[in-house]
Amino acid sequence: MRRALRVVGEESSPDPDDDLDPAAALAAVAGGDLDAFGRLYDDLAPLVFGVARRVVRDPSRAEEVTQEVFTEMWRQAARFDPSRGSVRTWVLTIAHRRAVDTVRSTQASRAREEHVARREPVDVAGPEDAVVTASEHEGVRRCLDSLTPLQSQAVRLAYYQGFTYPEVAELLGRPLPTVKSRMRDGLIRLRDCLAEAEPEALGGEAGHGA
Repeated sequence: MRRALRVVGEESSPDPDDDLDPAAALAAVAGGDLDAFGRLYDDLAPLVFGVARRVVRDPSRAEEVTQEVFTEMWRQAARFDPSRGSVRTWVLTIAHRRAVDTVRSTQASRAREEHVARREPVDVAGPEDAVVTASEHEGVRRCLDSLTPLQSQAVRLAYYQGFTYPEVAELLGRPLPTVKSRMRDGLIRLRDCLAEAEPEALGGEAGHGA
C-alpha cells in the first residue's frame, strides 16, 4: 500500500528533519508539489490506516481505504478550508467517511445477495416519507449551524462520524474536559433548537392542509 502510494511521489526526497506545516504542505499539494504530498503521507498515513482499520477491521481493506484517502487528498487539496478545522481533522474525517462507506457498501452488497436469494419484494418509501426525511435533515443542519464552530465540529465528529470523546479531543487538538463541556453545551442547544423547530414544522404542515 505504501509502495503504491509512493509511485505518485517517487521523485520526492523529503528531509525528515524538516518541521512539517500541514496547512502549507497541503497548499503546496494543491499546486502539484509531490514532495509536499510525500511529507503529508509520511506524517498522516499511520493515523489514516488506524482509523480505517478500526472501522473496516480487515487490514487489507484498511490499506485500500488508506490509498483512496490519499488519492482524494491529492485531488481535493485545493478545496481544503482551514477555517473549518486542521488538515489532520480534514484528512481523518475523509478516512472515517471512506471506511464507513466501505462497510456500508459491503453490507448493502450482502443484503442484495440475500434478497435475490429469497426473491422477496423490497419495500419502497413513498413520496411522503421522502418529504418528512428531507425536512428532518434540513432542521438538523440548520440547528447544527447555530452552534459555535467548536460545538458543531465536536458534535459532528462524535454523533455523525462515530469518533469517541478522546478521539474528538485529539482530532480538534483540545483538552478532553473542554471537548466534553462544549459537546454538552452544544447538545443542549441542539435539543432546544430542534424542539423549537418541530412546532414550526407542524404549523407549516397545517398551513398547507388549510
